[in-house]
Amino acid sequence: MFRVGRSIAILSASFPGGSESHDAEQMSHNMHHAADYRFMSQIAVATRRRIGEILVELNIVNESDISSALELQRSTGKRLGEVLLDQGLVKSRDLVRALAVQFDLPFVDLNDRPIDIELAQAIPQQLATRHRALPVWRDGRQIVVAMVNPADVLALDDIRSLVGRQVVPVMAEAAQITAAIGQLGHSDNRVLETIQAAVGERKDAAAPITTSPSSDRSKAPIVQFIDLLLAKAIQEDASDIHVEPTSDDLRIRFRVDGVLHEAMSPPRSLRAGIISRIKVMAEMDIAERRVPQDGRLTASVNNVDYDVRVVTIPTIHGEAAVLRLLRGGTHGGGIGGIGFLPDQLARYRDAYEQPWGAILVTGPTGSGKSTTLYATLEELRDPTRNIITIEDPVEYRMDGIKQVQVNEKTGMTFARALRSFLRADPDVMLIGEIRDGETATTAVEAALTGHLVLSTLHTNNSASAPMRLIEMGVEPFLVSSSLSAVLAQRLARKLCEKCKVPKEIRLEHLGLKDAGIAALPEDLRSSESFEGFATVGCDSCSGTGYRGRFAIHEVLSMSEEISELVLSHARVEEVERLAIQQGMITLRADGLRKVKTGLTTVEELFRVIT
Repeated sequence: MFRVGRSIAILSASFPGGSESHDAEQMSHNMHHAADYRFMSQIAVATRRRIGEILVELNIVNESDISSALELQRSTGKRLGEVLLDQGLVKSRDLVRALAVQFDLPFVDLNDRPIDIELAQAIPQQLATRHRALPVWRDGRQIVVAMVNPADVLALDDIRSLVGRQVVPVMAEAAQITAAIGQLGHSDNRVLETIQAAVGERKDAAAPITTSPSSDRSKAPIVQFIDLLLAKAIQEDASDIHVEPTSDDLRIRFRVDGVLHEAMSPPRSLRAGIISRIKVMAEMDIAERRVPQDGRLTASVNNVDYDVRVVTIPTIHGEAAVLRLLRGGTHGGGIGGIGFLPDQLARYRDAYEQPWGAILVTGPTGSGKSTTLYATLEELRDPTRNIITIEDPVEYRMDGIKQVQVNEKTGMTFARALRSFLRADPDVMLIGEIRDGETATTAVEAALTGHLVLSTLHTNNSASAPMRLIEMGVEPFLVSSSLSAVLAQRLARKLCEKCKVPKEIRLEHLGLKDAGIAALPEDLRSSESFEGFATVGCDSCSGTGYRGRFAIHEVLSMSEEISELVLSHARVEEVERLAIQQGMITLRADGLRKVKTGLTTVEELFRVIT
């Protein structure tokens, strides 16, 4: 553990520094810092050992050198250290070592061990240059900061606030600190140039962006890179940014239209700085790299606000980060803008316009369930209704409703929050996800007692949802009595309108079994083929053939006959068969109808619906 003596409190000026390799430059550098040295010497207390004695003890000079220097000191009025530097009897490094001994401070040689780049890049280059200070290593839970002037309290406070840890100041040569800061800055500039070349646009061509927290307004190269990264991801309509260290380099990928693709590969040497900057902006603990962390930041691009949720994950090659981009203040469109065909929308609207009952939206992660539920809330929101949401996390902000964040640490679980909020006179309740039997039972009971309850559940199709609730411990009579509808959903990529081309699609080539063909609408079932479209790829869609996404739906309405099947513990296949007989359009059938209208391809449909 580094030790800092009590005398540090009396130091208040910079110490001299320089390079050992060029004596002429060293002399000039020493003269430049002569005023600093004079002031430092003036405040040294009388009980301190003399600098000359320490230099002799360290075998840097002999006693005759000190005697000669003292005589010259009396004639010139300079301090002893200045005289020794002027005469070339000591070098800057030697004097800094002696001063560290005199003032009971640690001395470090930055050439002895590699600097922790993640720490060093945790503070802006301008701040490091101004204070002539740089975080260099970890010492337990403390951060070691190499400084020219360890008594600079303002510098210590600035660095402490950025790294989020107690800092231990140590003395180092000014030339070494300046060189380290410069090298880090050059590396940042090289990375920025590399990234700009990778994305094919200049730095000043990127959309203007501001990020929170508001206190971090630095425009150091690494910060410019993060700004460029966010702006580029938003420009490409990415939903997520994946920053992933590998054994060889740093890989950055964007998830666009549900598919990950390579975006850029900055040099591996800068990965620590990039991750560190993301963690600083998301107000995470940058010194903690062993456990996952969650954070949040806001970004504004072209005057549009975005919520960015950040997760860091420790991997064998270093920390990875995932940034999820959410457009603030909106869910992205009304119920009519998420892909419903008119007959499907009519069945779903019949359910959510009822004053009570439970509606479940099912599908895998990333299938747009939250977007659909918020579009539904947009339809239901008016001054005559009290609407409460319970979410983990709150993904979209909406005015006019009460939104509550689940907090497992404080005991605010879905089930507990739901029970409490039932006493708050709600008309509509949105539960982010039904994860356990207690939440499921409370939700269906709330639906039975006069509330409209909206939630999500992980099942493959709509017919599986009632049975899943029963498996979670909900009584069958509660499920059959409370459930109004189940909406199964998938997201598929939309064909690029600028480059798609017609293509004949034959039913025999789709691999559908008899049950699958029987589930198709009459207009598809009665013909051997229909005209669809195929991908080509162009500049507008970045060569993928797709641009944007839409939803494919399956709406199961809980009729009396289906409720009786649920009550009798019927198999999922029986429930699905009866629902199709009563007019339910399956996911596959709804997708094929949208293939026929030119929204997507058969290949994309079968990618999202197995």
